[in-house]
Amino acid sequence: MRMDNERESDNLEDRRGSGGGFSLGGGHLSLGAVAIALIASYFLGVNPMTVLNMLGGGGLPAVEQHAPAAHRPPADDETARFVAQVLASTEDAWQQIFQASGKQYRDPKLVLFSGVTPTACGTGQSAMGPFYCPGDQRVYIDLQFFDELKTRFKAPGEFAQAYVIAHEVGHHVQNLLGISEQVQRARQRAGEAESNALSVRLELQADCLAGVWGNRAGTMQNLLEAGDLEAALHAASAIGDDRLQQQAQGRIVPESFTHGSSAQRVRWFKRGFESGDINQCNTFKAAQL
Repeated sequence: MRMDNERESDNLEDRRGSGGGFSLGGGHLSLGAVAIALIASYFLGVNPMTVLNMLGGGGLPAVEQHAPAAHRPPADDETARFVAQVLASTEDAWQQIFQASGKQYRDPKLVLFSGVTPTACGTGQSAMGPFYCPGDQRVYIDLQFFDELKTRFKAPGEFAQAYVIAHEVGHHVQNLLGISEQVQRARQRAGEAESNALSVRLELQADCLAGVWGNRAGTMQNLLEAGDLEAALHAASAIGDDRLQQQAQGRIVPESFTHGSSAQRVRWFKRGFESGDINQCNTFKAAQL
């Protein structure tokens, strides 16, 4: 990607190494204590809130999360700078798209964190991978995920990383358009299989919206180079539900998909990328995904 002279977004928050944690009954717990609680929950089946209460010393007071102070990334952090540039590119593209349809786009914030961090959607964990929280309109990313993208998922390249950011920003677009809320209400009324199917359509639409941004980045911002599209498609394929399930459990269970198969994720990203048209991303009316 040609990003050397591109502007950086001002909407980047760096929470790495700035402390923070959880307050409990007037005291304070470090992120290390939170990690202990999560480990106990995973291996021993213990409610992490119970462990946090024990570490805090007696009683069962409410646990309150406190976000660490955000700051700008160091000037020599090239990965953070790249993230800020990609985020700025999404801002420019979606502001233009929304304006063309008579709407106003509100930029999301993007939070860099490591380990765990408080969000309006609960505790964010690195193990969750990048995610978007509609409650605070923030995208959360632990930059170590980019290393996993390269090593575990065999999807290297800057545009593969940019695709991940653009996908999460796609969820922000869905939130602004009211799509996320409609899907959430529908999922609450649905059974497990139908709820999963709705989640797949929401995720595939975010892939398509990421493709729309990619089209704008290539045609209007001239950021793409040879091989960039292939890198994004490889990343989309690498994190398909079928491939992840095959790697994790040796079998594929389509009814449990929540993000879509590799082929579906590639197909919908390409649809957005080739058309550059948000109207081509209505996965909810598609007869076949």
